[in-house]
Amino acid sequence: MKTITKHLLTGLFLFVAVGLNAQASQECNIKYNLFKGDVTTKKYEQSKENLNYLLENCPKLSVNIYKYGAKAADKTKDADLYKKVYEARLVNFPSKGAAKAHSDYATFLSKNKLASEDEIFNILEKAYKASPKDMGVKNIFKYFKGIVGKYKDSNPQKVFDTYDDVMESVGEKLDDYNVKISKLLVKDSLGTIDSKEKKRLKIYSINSKALGLVEGGLDADISAIATCERLIPIYSRDYEANKTNGVWLKRAVSRMYNKECQGDPLFEKLAKSYADVTQSADAFNFVASVLDNNGDAKGAAAMRKKAFDLETDPLKKARLKLRAAQGTRSKSRARALAYEALKYNPNMGKAYLFIASLYAKSANSCGNNEFEKRMVYVAALNKAQRAQRVDPGSGAGRYIKSYKSNMPSKKLIFTTGVAAGSTHKIGCWIGETVRVPKY
Repeated sequence: MKTITKHLLTGLFLFVAVGLNAQASQECNIKYNLFKGDVTTKKYEQSKENLNYLLENCPKLSVNIYKYGAKAADKTKDADLYKKVYEARLVNFPSKGAAKAHSDYATFLSKNKLASEDEIFNILEKAYKASPKDMGVKNIFKYFKGIVGKYKDSNPQKVFDTYDDVMESVGEKLDDYNVKISKLLVKDSLGTIDSKEKKRLKIYSINSKALGLVEGGLDADISAIATCERLIPIYSRDYEANKTNGVWLKRAVSRMYNKECQGDPLFEKLAKSYADVTQSADAFNFVASVLDNNGDAKGAAAMRKKAFDLETDPLKKARLKLRAAQGTRSKSRARALAYEALKYNPNMGKAYLFIASLYAKSANSCGNNEFEKRMVYVAALNKAQRAQRVDPGSGAGRYIKSYKSNMPSKKLIFTTGVAAGSTHKIGCWIGETVRVPKY
């Protein structure tokens, strides 16, 4: 009898416990839906009561508690609540979107002047270590500026490594936006784009443009540090320890190439080691530049073909073609290669900007008078504007501003006796027809 009673009591307790858990779970879901509804309808202050209930009673229900909670705390400028949400999220969902959580918290603290620069940098460092590509655009730049400030003299290699990591993440984001924008632009041109897609196209374009500005800012910061005089001793010192490290070799040879340090024997050494270790298209392309430097044009051309044929990714094929264009002395041949790059990536803004720069460099030699010379900048402007249209992250803005400032003025057009809006054929190797500006 005692045994039966014991089993009955145990069963009753279990039944009650299950019932209570079910009730608690139901209550959590009710509170969550009410909380979510308040946040999505911008009743941020009202949402706090249910948020606090969820944080205390249902902290593992959904990561969205913390996403919406951070928004509510941000909109109400509630620093204590934001800290509570941030810390609870890291405890209950440590691996779900941690980088963005750190990045967003750093933004909140910075925007509201609630922490020192060092404290904000430390939070950004956590975001960077978790996933650089998931950081906010401005925070990527802010973190790198912090690294430069701390290590440019004591440990420049750390600055270079951080730059490479960040640029790779920025590049991945830009490529992703490039693909998305490309598909939506096709729909836009055909008139089949819907309102939601139009909104996405606008968002992608804004984000891509912001990333392009970050890329330009990072380049400007690294340029003062990454000189040939500084790079060569560092890479010479570290070569033996890294001569089989494909990532290190790629970054070293890329930086020396971009800083035009190919004249030093170390560049050839790095390029050949990179090719031996990785057997990659990218590596063979650097070897081609070595062959070019050594006067072996035929060998360089064969090596570039080998690199191009080996590559399968159309975006990377486009980059190889553009790099070949940038290393070509003949302007007409360089333009042809840039157009070949655009066959593999029609939305490659940097290819259009390269063509624009070729035109701008030819302004003084492609006209018989000031008007004709300045009309060359109109052709350059057209290409730069095309770059901005198809690839907002290409950094076309500064080129557009420069070319606009060099176009023929209203007064010059009038005194030349040409009608605004009429067509004009640019001579020499450019051979393009453009329209005279209207003011």
